[in-house]
Amino acid sequence: MTDRENIARFIVLRSSGWSFNRIAAELNVSKPTLIKWSRLHQFEIANLRAIETENLAESVLGSRAGRWQKLAAQLERIEQEIDQRDLKPVSTAQLHSLAARLRAELTRDCYSPVQFSETTGNIPAEERVILEHKWKP
Repeated sequence: MTDRENIARFIVLRSSGWSFNRIAAELNVSKPTLIKWSRLHQFEIANLRAIETENLAESVLGSRAGRWQKLAAQLERIEQEIDQRDLKPVSTAQLHSLAARLRAELTRDCYSPVQFSETTGNIPAEERVILEHKWKP
């Protein structure tokens, strides 16, 4: 295998959680070399981990849009029930508490985008300006 092929395989294995010892045995490459590659390719490894984490979360929890729809439907049902209450039953406080927790969960889920990393060191200056711009959601 060429160095490029080994490095590409290393990035995939490392982002999948393999240890340096296991990768060294698999690729027949020294640990110091792997550590050097890890430093050089830290952004690619982090990005692949983020993608894998997002895929795993989606397979376990369903799509983000699906979760939002379920949470929003639950919140709407609870808020409709709260609107019908005259505040005499004791469980009204529990409904308010549940609604607040659902709102907080929706807010967390809506405003927690996937985090990608990118070094701007090797990017031409005219493109770096675009990357370094502070985009507003």
